[in-house]
Amino acid sequence: MTEPTRLEGKSLDKSIETKATKQTSGIAETVKVVVQALLIALVVRTLLFQPFNIPSGSMIPTLLIGDYLFVSKYAYGYSNHSLPFSPPLLQGRVFGTPPKRGDVVVFKLPSDGQTDYIKRVIGLPGDRIQMRDGRLYINDELVPREPIAPTHTEDFYGHMTDVPTYKETLPGGVTHTIIEIQGDKGFNDNTQVFNVPPDHYFMMGDNRDNSTDSRVSPEDKGVGYVPFDNLVGRAEIIFFSLDKDTPGWAFWKWPWTVRWSRMFQSVK
Repeated sequence: MTEPTRLEGKSLDKSIETKATKQTSGIAETVKVVVQALLIALVVRTLLFQPFNIPSGSMIPTLLIGDYLFVSKYAYGYSNHSLPFSPPLLQGRVFGTPPKRGDVVVFKLPSDGQTDYIKRVIGLPGDRIQMRDGRLYINDELVPREPIAPTHTEDFYGHMTDVPTYKETLPGGVTHTIIEIQGDKGFNDNTQVFNVPPDHYFMMGDNRDNSTDSRVSPEDKGVGYVPFDNLVGRAEIIFFSLDKDTPGWAFWKWPWTVRWSRMFQSVK
């Protein structure tokens, strides 16, 4: 009777070992899949596209608070700021391609190298930029603009109102929409002449009277000139959009808070 008992014990031990082996193998496979997914996501985020959301109104009406967009990382090549946390691994840009005037660009704030900003490229290296009575001059030439229907948006006091809106055409032919909440007498509507240094760019928001941009120096907590190396990528497409102050995780509100008309619009 003892012999069969010993055989049953061995069979039970093998069964336990088999289950343990399968569990270990299953856990290892899960870890492998998770690591592979993370690596793929890291490669896509670093080399191809990175999602951003818009937290401020400096690019109204082109971009609204609550817009979520994809930025192409490959558009201007790669620098330290193409990588998560901007580690100092690259010298200059790899496969660098300069931005075009009129591009909407995400960049790292020059004063800290960490904060993400999004603005429009207005001035290229060597350009002279100036605002005179609310009008933009590039290389001493007045940039044409055409009045269009007013935009309904917030003023400086949080009140919804209609504000002056224009189609502005930059040298090179890019046409985009700007708004002037304070008309042509805003705080930054009369400036000095800005001479854009080599390998730097002059950025402005489309919400001209509510944008801290290259018209404001870093000493005054502004942007100043933006080095080429600080560019993260070019804004390409709005893939999601929620009403202002609506958290993205409140999915049960989406039927009423998603701006369906803005979905999959290209950023121009």
